[in-house]
Order: sequence, then structure tokens, then C-alpha cells
Amino acid sequence: MSLQMIKTFIEYHIDMTRRVWELIDRITDEQFLADDVYSRGSIRNLMVHLVSTDRRWLSGLKNGPDVGHLKFEDYPTRIAARELFDAVAKDFSNYTNVATEEELNQKPPEFTHPRWAVLLHLVNHGTDHRSTVLQKLTELGAPTFDQDFIIWLWSRK
Repeated sequence: MSLQMIKTFIEYHIDMTRRVWELIDRITDEQFLADDVYSRGSIRNLMVHLVSTDRRWLSGLKNGPDVGHLKFEDYPTRIAARELFDAVAKDFSNYTNVATEEELNQKPPEFTHPRWAVLLHLVNHGTDHRSTVLQKLTELGAPTFDQDFIIWLWSRK
């Protein structure tokens, strides 16, 4: 897998998630925390789950310990959850900016696939959960956007 391709997909993943956060700023705290029967529940839960998954896999990609999943209730506000995202996004960007193609083609200990496959999984996982959040935001009257990868590429001309 091409190093540049992986870096581009991770940049897309982080940028799309950042754009979702910009829309989340348009809803109330009550709407952010409102429970829902689908998926992880509230928008807060979905966004914390998304970043928790990125954080956990990233630790493994760096041969670190299993850091486990974060608890939703530890992030009671949009500000706390957004700060978590910002920190993990920075760590994620730093990781991919220094990764080599050789490293991305290696399997970390206890992994069944190379690092590049895990990174693509995280991009796909993010698209799934962002779609759910975007649907919920639409229901709340917030504007949304198209998160197609090709449209994102075209916007970067």
C-alpha cells in the first residue's frame, strides 16, 4: 500500500471528523447528550466511541499497550469530547507523518494484518459513525455535508 495513499486517507478521516465537530457546535448540550436507541446512543457517545477506537488502534500500531475503550461519561460536555478528538487527531497525524512504507507493511505484534490495513479500517469505521451523526444532526435541523472521499479530493485542488 502506498504511503502517500494512506496519509491522504488519514487526512481525509481527520478532516471529515473535524467538520462534523463544527456542526456539533450548532446544537445544544441537551441534543448532544440525548440518548438514541441506534448504535452507541447519543451523538456524544458516537463521537467518543469514534475517537476511542482511533486511540486504541493507534496505540497498538505504535506497539504500545492496549489502552482499552474510553468511558462516555468521562466526557460530559462537547468541549471535553472535542478536546479528546483534537488530542488524538494530532497524535494520529504525527504517527502517519513519520511512518515509513516499510513500517506500514509490517504487522505489529499480536495483529493479523499489516498497519496499512488497520489504518484503512479506521477510515471506514469513521465514515460509518460520521454518517450516523450526520443523520442525527439533520434531524435536529443542523446543516450537513457530503463526506464522499472523491468530493473531498476535488475540493483540495
